Amino acid sequence: MRTVRDIQDEIVRLRKEKDVCVLAHSYQAREIIECADFAGDSYQLSVMAEKAPQNTVIMCGVRFMAETVKILSPNKTVYLANPVAGCPMAEQMDREFIEGVKKMYPDYTVVAYINTTADLKTVCDVCVTSSSAVKIVKKIDNDNILFIPDCNLGDYVAKQVPEKNFKLLQGGCPIHVAVTVKDVNKAKEAHPNALLLVHPECVPAVVAMADYVGSTSGIMQYAMESDHKEFLIGTEMSIAEHLQYNCPDKKFYALSRKLVCPNMKSTTLIDLYNCLIGDGGEEIMLDPQTIKDAKRCIDEMIRLGE
Repeated sequence: MRTVRDIQDEIVRLRKEKDVCVLAHSYQAREIIECADFAGDSYQLSVMAEKAPQNTVIMCGVRFMAETVKILSPNKTVYLANPVAGCPMAEQMDREFIEGVKKMYPDYTVVAYINTTADLKTVCDVCVTSSSAVKIVKKIDNDNILFIPDCNLGDYVAKQVPEKNFKLLQGGCPIHVAVTVKDVNKAKEAHPNALLLVHPECVPAVVAMADYVGSTSGIMQYAMESDHKEFLIGTEMSIAEHLQYNCPDKKFYALSRKLVCPNMKSTTLIDLYNCLIGDGGEEIMLDPQTIKDAKRCIDEMIRLGE
């Protein structure tokens, strides 16, 4: 019987032999992170894929992440390790719906969270990540902002940029939104010395209780650099696990048992292995016009993010 380590070693061998770049989102299981070329948040991975010398990329994450890689690297062959790994937030709004909303608010700049489909990005003005949203929105030459799809991240950005007028639609991450103030109080009671670090996809009342609010990568960096020794992690609970490996002298606790993303957990080590041997995964195919149109809002994100 093969062990996890045996399969990991075989994956590393295969990715080198076949000259494949393996990307793993930070929410992936530890055994996948350990044998990937790069790990990080969705935008970090897209940039890494663009710079990587390999012409074939496997994304261990969800569909919109693989699509973003394809948009930025259209000449590369991009696979999603598990074809059923989607993102409920990315699928909440489609292009036709937002085209209708744009007609209602023609003088608004449409700001799309990167957690959106390639098709939806084609009708948006600028893309943002959770770490860059505030900076980019401040630099947009328009005071009217239509922020999609996450109303919680949009609310957080609006509070940081009060000089602008925001229109938010009802959308967001069903995992982060499930965490309540009651959950926070219970966790703080159990771990009174822990700092609370949360993702802005959480509801505003939870965000307001945090010691630090930031992206996945921001939360990890804050915790690793802090002199504090205990932390409540208010994002997908795999981050608390990864941080425990990175900082064994500190203690990390998942804010709530609700913070488990089934879509991220659907990708397994065997999915990655099968994709590498040509017996699994799905190649991401986007037509040239979709790539061209979707890339505009990503290019604008890069321009305003500098």
